[in-house]
Amino acid sequence: MDKRLLFLASGMFAIGTDSFVVAGILAPVAASLNVSVALAGQMVTIYALSYALLSPVIAAAAASWPRKQLLLVGLAVFVLGNVITAVAPSIELVLASRFLAGLGAAMFSPTATATGASLVPAEQRGRALAIVIAGLSSATALGAPMGTFIGGLLDWRATMWFVSAIGAAAFIGLAWRLPSISAPPAVSLAQRLKPLGDARVLLTLATTLLVYGGLFLVYTYVGLGFDRATGGDGRVLAGLLLLWGVASTVGNLLAGRLTDRFGSRRIINFAIAVLAVDFALLPWTSASLLTAVPALIVWGLAGWGMLVPQQHRLISITPSAAPLLLGLNSAALYVGVSMSGLVGGAAITLVSAHSLGLVSAVFIIIGLLAAESAYRLIARPTVSAAVAAAG
Repeated sequence: MDKRLLFLASGMFAIGTDSFVVAGILAPVAASLNVSVALAGQMVTIYALSYALLSPVIAAAAASWPRKQLLLVGLAVFVLGNVITAVAPSIELVLASRFLAGLGAAMFSPTATATGASLVPAEQRGRALAIVIAGLSSATALGAPMGTFIGGLLDWRATMWFVSAIGAAAFIGLAWRLPSISAPPAVSLAQRLKPLGDARVLLTLATTLLVYGGLFLVYTYVGLGFDRATGGDGRVLAGLLLLWGVASTVGNLLAGRLTDRFGSRRIINFAIAVLAVDFALLPWTSASLLTAVPALIVWGLAGWGMLVPQQHRLISITPSAAPLLLGLNSAALYVGVSMSGLVGGAAITLVSAHSLGLVSAVFIIIGLLAAESAYRLIARPTVSAAVAAAG
């Protein structure tokens, strides 16, 4: 296996771990900084919003940068942001550092996938992309539970040092093994956003935003929502997150074959419907370890199992604009994550954290309506001239 791809994947692993691990340490963060859990939850919001909003801007602004330089600068900014989080004495500095870490992630992540594809012959690009993206998906199965366990064993600052160490290791590996790669042809910000003029694209992206916004509304506050099942033990929570991460990885791997066999519509609609039921039942299934385990397995399988058919649907709309569309889909996902921190924080003040699943189910059901509306437009024989031009 190409070690250069492994170092790119390790950077993605660090970024994915940073995205998911904060949810497991919110209560200790809140207690340490003497703030509410809802306010601490904005660590997730600011990181995700920074990533989502800055990714297309940086891709356009840094289009002329050599790829290795952009990757290394991105990782350096990412590590710096996490180091500041680890030593920050106040919530204000913690939130500012999360914005900085999100900026670094926005510089690294989209560039890493494109770079991975450019390092191999055309016939091996699919495999290269799978290796790089595997770093992100494995963060749910390994990185987040490990970071949560470290936080339970030591403290939440140790978790942030753990994330910083992973990012620093990826930086050293890429500086050592990655060759110089020239910048690709520039694509302006206006060109990157042009596909949003197609209603089919807009509804598909809205599906991603709504469904993942609903999923992460619970995930952001998972320590509170599942405290009855874990008894407040961070190590038990880490075990549950590990189980969720393994199910997420399996769901992601199965989704490709199922989509090829049954088509994206059936997989997307079935996954969203299952998620709506699963989350509507969370106020009761999260009450004990016995029922929390299957609930998390279903969540992992269906939640990450719909990402591949969503990407498949976007590519089928305008294949020539695939890189732009997939970039927008990633941005929509992170906008949903950032929204979940805000909505979840507000919901906790109105209802108990154990009832957040009901709020999530509303977003997920609306996402199902958006998905079906997107399909009905895609099924029409017309093609959007705006998106065709963007391609």
